Amino acid sequence: MKLLIQRVSGARVEVEGELVGGIDQGLLALVGIEPQDDQASLSRALHKLLNYRVFSDEAGKMNRSLTDVQGGLLLVSQFTLAADTKSGMRPSFSSAAPPAQGAALFDALVEMARAQHPQVATGRFGANMQVHLINDGPVTFLLEV
Repeated sequence: MKLLIQRVSGARVEVEGELVGGIDQGLLALVGIEPQDDQASLSRALHKLLNYRVFSDEAGKMNRSLTDVQGGLLLVSQFTLAADTKSGMRPSFSSAAPPAQGAALFDALVEMARAQHPQVATGRFGANMQVHLINDGPVTFLLEV
């Protein structure tokens, strides 16, 4: 599983002009699910999302987690993160989970996140989404779980 996380001061997802999810301060996580991912991958990913220290403390150091700052978590499924880009000029998506597996695991991740964190929003799996964000910093990390 690959998670591209961005510390944001605000982010939202629209589908066909309709707002489907949004947060104020927090993390936007673009989630790429791969065929080998399972429940254990989801648990590790969620633990990292909630506890990865990317928010500044009083001294300006990245010592606070999403849980510490009580920020929002916006989860957006993005199968293109799992693309194989090592050769050629066109990405291959054979390394991404099939849609049914990806949807099931993404839904399970969202359910787990909502059980452990008070502010969770999402995009819409498989939809053509427009993601709007204000990247705070900018601070962006690629986490591989």
